[in-house]
Amino acid sequence: MKSPKLRAWAALAAALALAGPAAAQTPAAPTQAPVDQAGLPQDPDEVLVEELVVVGRLPGPAWWRVSDADTTVYVLGVPSVATKQLAWDRSVLERRLKGANEVIVSVDPVRVRALGAAGAALNYLKLRSRTPFEAQLSGETRARFVAARERFGKPADRYKTGNALAAGLMLVEDWLDHVRLTTTDPSKPIRQLARSQRIKVTEKTYDAGSLLGALTRTPATAGRACLEAVLDQIDAGPGRIQAASRAWAHGDVPGALSAERVYERCLAAAPGAARLDARYKTDQAEAIAKALQRPGHAVAVIQLRPLLSQGGVLDRLRSQGFEVKTPGEE
Repeated sequence: MKSPKLRAWAALAAALALAGPAAAQTPAAPTQAPVDQAGLPQDPDEVLVEELVVVGRLPGPAWWRVSDADTTVYVLGVPSVATKQLAWDRSVLERRLKGANEVIVSVDPVRVRALGAAGAALNYLKLRSRTPFEAQLSGETRARFVAARERFGKPADRYKTGNALAAGLMLVEDWLDHVRLTTTDPSKPIRQLARSQRIKVTEKTYDAGSLLGALTRTPATAGRACLEAVLDQIDAGPGRIQAASRAWAHGDVPGALSAERVYERCLAAAPGAARLDARYKTDQAEAIAKALQRPGHAVAVIQLRPLLSQGGVLDRLRSQGFEVKTPGEE
C-alpha cells in the first residue's frame, strides 16, 4: 500500500492526466494558456458552444447524442469536481447501458508504466525538498497556508516541496477531501456498473513520469498565483461547487457549469498544459468516432467543459460530420 506522501504525489500526476493526458503526435496548440492580472492561467475551456448548453428534459443529469446512420453514442457530461457520493437519478444511465457495445470513460487514475518508472522517480525527486513548503512563505500567505493545512489535520512535512504549483495542488486535494468533494464521482460508479454487466470499458492509461515532469518546469510566478487562488477558494468554502453539483444532478447544465474552476486553472499553469488539453479532447473524440463504426449504441462519460467548449469534444465531432443532439432534444 502506498504511503500517504506517495499517494499525494500520485494524485498530482492523476490530476494532470485528468486535465489532459500526454501522448505522441499532439495537434498544434499553444504551450501555455493566457494569464490574468494575478498571473493565473485562464480556464482553457472558458468559451463554450452556447447552443449545446441547455437544460435536460429527462430525469437526472443531462445527456448529449452523437449519431451516424446506424449508431448512437450517448454522452453523459460530468463535472470535474463534485460533491462526494452525490445522489443522482441513474435510471437513464441504466437503460442506456443495456445492450451497449462499450462505455468510454475519461482517464482513470494514472499508473506508472514500467518503461516510465525511472523518469517518474526522477521527477518525483525534483519536486521534493528537505523542508516544508511553508518555510518559503512569509507574512499573510504563510499564515493562511498553515491555517489551511492545520484545518485539514495535515502536518507541515506533507508539503515538502520547493514547487509552489505542487504545493497548491496538494493543498487543494486535501481541501477537496476535507469538504467531501471529489474529482472521480460520478465516473467511478459508472465504471463499476459497466463492468458488472460485462460491458467493455475503454479508457486511457498514461505515464506519470512526464506528467510530474510538467510540474517541475512551472514558472514560479504561475505557481505562486495558483497558491493564492487556492487559498482564496479554501477561504470562500465549497458552496459554489456544491450548488453546481446539485444542478448537474438535475440536468441543469448552465448551473452545473457555474462552479469556480481554480483547480483546473492551476493545472493549466504547467508547461505544455494546452497541448495536453488538446490531446485529451482528441482522444475522447477519436474514441467516440471509433465507437460509431460499430452498429448499435455505446455510452461515453466526459467532463462537461471539455465536452462543450469551443474546440471541445462535441465541437470536433460536429466538424467531422456527425450529428450531435442536445439534452433539450430528448
